[in-house]
Amino acid sequence: SAHSQEAPAPPPETWGAYQKRGEESNGVIAMIDLLIKDLDKEMTEAEVSEKDAQAEYEQMMVDSAAKRTADAKSLTETSAAKADMDAELESHGEEKKASASELMAVLRYTQSLHAECDWLVQYHEVRKSAREEETDSLKKAKAVLSGADFALVQTRSRAFLERSSQHM
Repeated sequence: SAHSQEAPAPPPETWGAYQKRGEESNGVIAMIDLLIKDLDKEMTEAEVSEKDAQAEYEQMMVDSAAKRTADAKSLTETSAAKADMDAELESHGEEKKASASELMAVLRYTQSLHAECDWLVQYHEVRKSAREEETDSLKKAKAVLSGADFALVQTRSRAFLERSSQHM
């Protein structure tokens, strides 16, 4: 027949039968024990580190809350101080306007006084001589009324009129 039954090939060679190896087995177990100890140690360190970090975080949160409170208080005080200064600035601005108006009025008054004084200084001599001549004329008029010579008074008046017209 086409299919002839031949025996299958023998299985490949393996490691052989299982044997417990004591020495190698103890080394592996010791290594696993060492790994477990290292892992326990690392977990304990991680727990302690986490507790420390948690405590630091909680302290930071307390400090942050205190800082926020202090900052809010400072902001409130600063805002109040700014409001006070703004009010004071406005008050000073109004006072400045009032002072400026008063200063302008004083300057105008001073200017008018100065102009009046300049006029008085400019015409002082003319007014002085006119007053002297008027006094003189009054004395002569009194003398005329008492019987003195009238011609002398007229000569004096003409001289005053001539001098007055020269100054103008």
